Amino acid sequence: MTRYLLGRLAGLLGVLLVTSFVVFATVHLAPGDPVTFLLHGRPATPETVAALRAEHHLDDPVAVQYAGWLGDALRGDFGRSTQYHQDVATLLGTRLGGTFLLVGYAALLVAVGGVGLGVLAALRPGLVDRLVLIGTGIATATPSFVSAIALVSLFSVNLGWFPGPGGTPEGLADRLHHLTLPAVALATTFAGLLARVTRSAMLDELGREHVDVARARGVAGRTVVRRHVLRNGLGPVVTVGGTMLAGMLVTTSIVETAFDVPGLGSLLVQSVTAKDFAVVQAVTLLSVAVFVLVNLAVDLLAPLIDPRLSLLTHGEGTS
Repeated sequence: MTRYLLGRLAGLLGVLLVTSFVVFATVHLAPGDPVTFLLHGRPATPETVAALRAEHHLDDPVAVQYAGWLGDALRGDFGRSTQYHQDVATLLGTRLGGTFLLVGYAALLVAVGGVGLGVLAALRPGLVDRLVLIGTGIATATPSFVSAIALVSLFSVNLGWFPGPGGTPEGLADRLHHLTLPAVALATTFAGLLARVTRSAMLDELGREHVDVARARGVAGRTVVRRHVLRNGLGPVVTVGGTMLAGMLVTTSIVETAFDVPGLGSLLVQSVTAKDFAVVQAVTLLSVAVFVLVNLAVDLLAPLIDPRLSLLTHGEGTS
């Protein structure tokens, strides 16, 4: 176990190191002069431009700039935002809560809706199964921004059940009320995908020989489903669900922008537009770190969900 964890953590550090360099180099090689954004369109003398370039080390080679940024990042200093004029770490701290609450809300909807519909489709062949397949197919094919537009138009503008984009919620209950439509828009595609994965896993387990034996011995149907079908089928469901959870962090940029939610996703979009290098690098690095950590957690949970898997075998299979 210790060797396995150390190996995965070393892999995590390697992924973060490579990703951080790729993002750093890509951002700095993008077209456009960062000094233009630093000046906000104001005229400046050549001396002022030179001073700004020297202050932000823009004339240094990319490798030198990266080494300096990495050293500061290891000390918790991600630089200063040129757009918001404050430390990036402080800025991220003000946005983390909104994004994590939105992703957590959406993940709950995906887990309940996706697994529930998948189990229902597997246990009710025929009309119910076909309806679930049609519904999940539509959900899977619907982009998040289309879901956002439809939800706002129906539930906000026409029915008035939920507030529209923007607004300042007060208290947790009001905040959840404001985040309901964004969470549904974020969860729709992922719930459809998870429902199909759950249905496939359940059907696979329902055809196993030990399930037929349990039924022949007179074991109650609910007990067979709970102990022999659902639990054994949760392995691929949890694996795919963990990947979806990490993927939601990327999709939040679309949903947060559509609903004007002050989170990391909308911050990333605004920072890319303003070429705020420090914020783009920090948000991207944080997203990659969460993605790798979620996948590590899924790898550790898999043997607990399905005792047939050992940590060693699972580690060899995914390395």
